[in-house]
Amino acid sequence: MYILVHPNMPSYQLYSDDELFALLCNGDHGAYTEIYNRYSGLLYIHAYRRLKDRDEARDLIHELFTTLWVKRDQMTIKTALSSYLYKAVRNRIIDLVMRKKREIMYANSLDEDWESATGNTDHAVRQSDLHRLINKEIEALPEKMKIVFNLSRKGYLSHKEISDKLEISELTVRKQINNALKILKPKLSRFLMLIF
Repeated sequence: MYILVHPNMPSYQLYSDDELFALLCNGDHGAYTEIYNRYSGLLYIHAYRRLKDRDEARDLIHELFTTLWVKRDQMTIKTALSSYLYKAVRNRIIDLVMRKKREIMYANSLDEDWESATGNTDHAVRQSDLHRLINKEIEALPEKMKIVFNLSRKGYLSHKEISDKLEISELTVRKQINNALKILKPKLSRFLMLIF
C-alpha cells in the first residue's frame, strides 16, 4: 500500500518551533501534533523524574497539551517554545506537590484534632456523626460560598487556583472562605460539645 503525499502538503517536521507555534495560534492541528510529537516524550521524562509516578506524569503532560490547544489563540510567549513548555511543566509539578502537601497537612490536622477529642470505644460512630453534621452545615452555605469552600477544603486548591477556575478575584475567594468559616465555626463548636 502506498501513501500519496501531495506536493503542497506541509512537512511539519521541517518547521522551526517558532513557525509551528505561529501555525498553532492560527488553529493548525498539524502544527499542534508536531509540537506534541517533538516534546511530549521529553517533557514526560522530565515530569516523571520529579514526581516518581508514571500516571501523574502522564496526566500532567496530557493536561498541558490539552491547555496548549484549547488556549492556542490566547497565547503569547516571549521565549523559546521549548523553554516555555519546560517552565509550564515545572509550574504544574510545583502546583501538584503543593496541593499534595496541603492535602496531607489537612488530613493530619483532622487526625490530630480527632485524637485529642476522642479516646473512647465509640470513636467510629462519633466520627461518622461529626462528618455528617459538618457536611450538612457546608451544604447549607450560600451556593457560591459553598463552591469556593469545597474547592479549598475538599479540592485542596489554592486561592489563585480557585480564582482562575471560577474567574473571580483572589480577594473574593478569600472573603468567601473567611465568611464560610465564620458561619461554620460557631455551629461546629456546638456540635463538638454535644457529641463529646
